[in-house]
Amino acid sequence: MYDRLTKQDVEKMEKELEHRKLVVRKEALEDVKEARAQGDLSENFEYKAAKKVKNRNESRIRYLERMIKTAQIVEDDAGEEELGLNDTVVVYVPEDDCEEVYKIVTTIRADVMNNMISIESPMGKCLLKHRVGDTVTIELENGVKYDVIIREIRKSDDESEEISRY
Repeated sequence: MYDRLTKQDVEKMEKELEHRKLVVRKEALEDVKEARAQGDLSENFEYKAAKKVKNRNESRIRYLERMIKTAQIVEDDAGEEELGLNDTVVVYVPEDDCEEVYKIVTTIRADVMNNMISIESPMGKCLLKHRVGDTVTIELENGVKYDVIIREIRKSDDESEEISRY
């Protein structure tokens, strides 16, 4: 499966990858060398900790390389009045008689605990390209369906912008 990412997502990953390869890797190798020089490796906590940091960094490097290699670049092609990528939406859920606020983001930035939902999530897929006043039926993977009404769309080009509940 390919992750759908923006050019900015890929650029951020490329910067992190470069930093990890050129800076973090060098520091981690130096730490391992220093810890190894302390003697008996079987009871050397510093050596084990240094190896763990080095291995985590290498794992993150492989992850970033795979993400960049397999990324599918997406752009916001929603109209001016439609909900698109990085926009914030206020929806009314009649069944629960409540309003909810979400920001539509790429899969790599999704954070449900902070109301940032992915364009790949059932709700994200259903809401995209709809307008204020539209009633949208959200169908979950288990077959459950419910309706939401789009009350407000806040347009944004800024990926780092935080959503506000009010």
